[in-house]
Amino acid sequence: TKFLYDIGVVGFDEPFTKLFNQGMICGRDRETGKPTKMSKSLGNIVSPDDIVNDYGCDTLRLYELFVGPPELDSIWDDAGIDGIDGFIKRFYTMVMDNLEKDAPETKELLRLRNGLTKAVTERLESFNLNTVISAFMEYNNKFVDLTKTTGDDKETLKTAVRLIAPFAPHIGEELWEALGGTETVFNESWPSFDEKHLVTDEITLPVQVSGKTKLTINVPADASKDDILAAAKEALGNRLDGKTVIKEIYVPGKIINIVAK
Repeated sequence: TKFLYDIGVVGFDEPFTKLFNQGMICGRDRETGKPTKMSKSLGNIVSPDDIVNDYGCDTLRLYELFVGPPELDSIWDDAGIDGIDGFIKRFYTMVMDNLEKDAPETKELLRLRNGLTKAVTERLESFNLNTVISAFMEYNNKFVDLTKTTGDDKETLKTAVRLIAPFAPHIGEELWEALGGTETVFNESWPSFDEKHLVTDEITLPVQVSGKTKLTINVPADASKDDILAAAKEALGNRLDGKTVIKEIYVPGKIINIVAK
């Protein structure tokens, strides 16, 4: 680039605006078990060909990203592959199971779709790639739960596939075609999110009795403290029978604690 700049072909002399030093994937010393650089002499090299044959390229890619923060050294552990393999299979099944359902777009689906898009976009932009994968796992569990009841709408499925495609391109392409895509998913634009859909009408609060959690309740997000405490005591039912309530504590949006003896 500097040569091209010197001869006037390009108008900039520095090709990169940011330097990121990535960590190393380490193996374990066969004798001591301590983390060490992979090498043939130590016999701790992991062959990607074997993993691809057993699990596929996409599972390997996702696990490499998920294994730890990219700026730190990480230790390779074959046991972690199964968890990623299970996730990608659940994701694939979730999309395929919803293809013919024609589920309606609900407030909950809008919230989850925009939440996933926000989480993946912001974590990707900050290069927290391992947490990008954990975001997919977290939201996929919620989409799977909805699959069992109302189902997931087509736009949510398309958004999820567009988001995961850069990380699992083979499954991304296959699912995009299943969703009706006639060209590669990589010709699609990156999904956007709207903060207004992330506001929830209800919040879930744990209810404690003298510091020990007994249950959780769902209450309106704008409910007053008195209404929330009343709902908590009603939900506790006979758990407070024969006890004297000493103090009622509500930490807004966090927890309810009824101190009784």
